[in-house]
Amino acid sequence: MTIEIGVIGPHDLVDDVAATCEEQPGVTARRLHYDHESQAPAIVEAHAGQVDAWLFTGVVPYTLAREGNALNRPAVFVDYTGATLLQAAVRLLRSGHDVTRMSIDTVTGADVATTFGEAVLPMDRVRSLPYRSGLSSEDVVAFHQRQRKAGADVAVTCISSVYEVLRHEMPAFRLAPSNHSVRTALRQLLLQVGSQAQEDAQIALGLANLSDGDDGLLKEVAGLGGTLARFAPDTYLIVTTRGPLHDATGGFTALPMLRRLADRHETVQIGFGLGRSAAEAENLARRALSRARRVGPTTAVLSLRGETDIVLESTTPAPPPSEVNLAVIAQRVGLSVPTLLRLREVRTTVGDEPLTSREVADQLRVQQRTARRMLHRLELAGLAERTGNLASGTSGRPLTLYRLTL
Repeated sequence: MTIEIGVIGPHDLVDDVAATCEEQPGVTARRLHYDHESQAPAIVEAHAGQVDAWLFTGVVPYTLAREGNALNRPAVFVDYTGATLLQAAVRLLRSGHDVTRMSIDTVTGADVATTFGEAVLPMDRVRSLPYRSGLSSEDVVAFHQRQRKAGADVAVTCISSVYEVLRHEMPAFRLAPSNHSVRTALRQLLLQVGSQAQEDAQIALGLANLSDGDDGLLKEVAGLGGTLARFAPDTYLIVTTRGPLHDATGGFTALPMLRRLADRHETVQIGFGLGRSAAEAENLARRALSRARRVGPTTAVLSLRGETDIVLESTTPAPPPSEVNLAVIAQRVGLSVPTLLRLREVRTTVGDEPLTSREVADQLRVQQRTARRMLHRLELAGLAERTGNLASGTSGRPLTLYRLTL
């Protein structure tokens, strides 16, 4: 079995990291370059279905892709600590730089202290800026500029866009991952891929109740990589595994096949069960189908262990907002009723004005990535709509504007 890894990073790093990955038998690498780390989420989204896993050349593009909810495969980043930092210190010493007076970004102070301690180097005049969410390349450049004025001899950076600015105005050194760091990250990634493969092989059974035979269902089941059999006079058994079902439902958030089947059938009720055995999956599928019948004539439900039911899709016309049952919506979109009430209050406050995920996060006092997930779920349920983009004011990707309709 060949595993294809998408290697994402700047032009001058991707080829070397990919070559190190391909030393591992059974591994191929897809080289995906960017001009600026803020492009990482878009690269992931563009190649999401073409690789088995993601390897980022540093923590910055990895974090941006993760916060952008773009990662749908196992993913790790190459760490720039230990041997990488020590090699840089040796090279700087050979070039005549005073490594005891340096500024360094991205690497944590603890990792810097460990490396300098092992090399018996004083670090009382070494300043570090660990990477954190929301830190822009402009922030990092400003940090190095301040340290230069304070007496730093050299700036050490892990970020390509920062290096391109600094190298024109001060001594600057670009950290590159060591082969040891790449191999360590690759081992971690392959373990994740193996674990994901076992999880994706988990059995998934579906029970589909159709009013007019199996017209169109066989083709849809083939798209799930599954098989179809008659279970009862108007009910069909779908046999597949977790991986294809996860992909076809956008991570268990929607079931597009339901809408297509609804064009051919007056009643389409589907219940999926995900279990560790066929018996468990069948019991959960029965529960899911029973739940789908209660929700409406065109509904799909996924039942998981632990009494968890997810309404994947329902084409039943939504009642006017004043009559909406928030408990049903909460189960449908996977959000709590109190959260929906707070979102409704936000909508009442702003009216038809669009909001960014950052503004929703501020209103609900949650992290921005949590707000993005909420808005994505509401959008899939038809309770929020995208109206455009707004420049974020940093080097990051533009913020999406949403209009709440719940």
